[in-house]
Amino acid sequence: MTIHQFSFPTAIHFGDGARRRVAAHLASQGIGRPLVVTDRGLAGLPVFAQFIGLLADLDVATFGGVFGNPTRQQVIEGAKAFNAHKADAVIGIGGGAAMDVAKVVGLAATHPGDILEYAWDHPGVRTISGDLPYFVAIPTTSGTGSEVGRSSVISEDDTHHKRVIFNPRLLAKAVFADPELTLGLPPAVTAATGMDALTHNVESYLSPAYHPLCDAIALEGTRIAAGALARAVKNPTDLKARGDMMMSSMMGAIAFQKDLGAVHSCAHALGAVCDMHHGLANALMIDTVMAWNFPSAQEKFASLAHACGLKSGAEFVPWLSSLKAEIGITGPLSAHGVTAAHLPRLVEIATHDICHQTNPQPCTSADFERLFAQALN
Repeated sequence: MTIHQFSFPTAIHFGDGARRRVAAHLASQGIGRPLVVTDRGLAGLPVFAQFIGLLADLDVATFGGVFGNPTRQQVIEGAKAFNAHKADAVIGIGGGAAMDVAKVVGLAATHPGDILEYAWDHPGVRTISGDLPYFVAIPTTSGTGSEVGRSSVISEDDTHHKRVIFNPRLLAKAVFADPELTLGLPPAVTAATGMDALTHNVESYLSPAYHPLCDAIALEGTRIAAGALARAVKNPTDLKARGDMMMSSMMGAIAFQKDLGAVHSCAHALGAVCDMHHGLANALMIDTVMAWNFPSAQEKFASLAHACGLKSGAEFVPWLSSLKAEIGITGPLSAHGVTAAHLPRLVEIATHDICHQTNPQPCTSADFERLFAQALN
C-alpha cells in the first residue's frame, strides 16, 4: 500500500467581530511591536483605521505599499519597514495580494538573499533556515484563501512572471476571519473573488491526486459557494452570505494543497501578460476549461453537480456560465482587453505553469492554444 502524508493548517478564529481578538492574542504571545501589512486601497479606508485603533495597546507600524499583483519590490519595501520599526511580528490584513506580501515580509527581513531565491523553481533555491517572525492574518476578501495557505505568489518586477514560495513555515500562526470586514466590498470584487474561491474548490476536487480529506472539503466548499455567491453579490449586506463565502474561500485554499488544474495555469498567464485580476481570470476561463475536462472526469462532475443542486454532471458547465452571468461577469476574453496578439505569450506561460500537471485532462501547448482561442471571442 502506498503511504500518503497529510497535513492541515492553522488555528482559525471565525465569526462576526473576530478581528477584535487580535490585540489580546498578540499580547498573549508577548508581541509588542507588530508591522501591519495591507494594500493601498484598504490603507486609506475607515475600516482600516478602526482596526488599527483596536491595537492601541501595541506599538504598531504600518506598510500600505501593496497594489495590483504583488511584486518582489513590494516585499523588499515591506521588509525595510519591518526592520526600521524593529518589529517582532507581522499582521497581514487585506485581500490575497496583501496576504502574499505579508507572508514573506518577515522572511525577507530576517533571511539572506533575494526573496525570489526562495521560490520553489529557482535553480539555486534557498531553504528557510531559521524561525520567521510571528504572523497573523485577517482576510478582507473571500477569494484566494491565502490566509490559510502555506505559499506566497510574488511576481518578478520586470517580466511579471509569478513565482511561488512554498513552505509550511509561511503558515499564519492564527487567522482571524471576520465576515464583517467584507461588507464594504463592491459587487464586482465580490463576484471576482467569489469565483476564485469556487474555482479553487472545483479544481482541487477534480485533481487526480489522492487526498480524500481535501476532496470532502472541496465538495462542501463548492456547495457553500453555490448557495451564497449570487446572494453576496446581489445583497452586499447579507452577513450570512458573506460569512459563507469567507468559509468557502478558506475551504478552497485548504483543499488546494491537493493541487489545482488548467484554469489556474490560464489565469496565471492572464495575470502575467495582461495584469488581469486573478479571480476575474479564473472566472473567464473556468467554463471553457471545464467543458474540455468533462469527458475525463464525468463521475467527479456528477458529484460537483449534486453539490450544487443539479441533476447531472452534464449540467455543471452550463450552470457555471449562468452563475457568471447572474453575478455580472460577462463577455469573452476580448471584452477584457485580451487580443490575439497576446495568445503566443499566454500559451507559453500557461504551458510552463505547474498547476496543470494535476489537471484531469493532460495539457499540451496545443491544448492551451485552443482553450485561449475559444475563450477569446
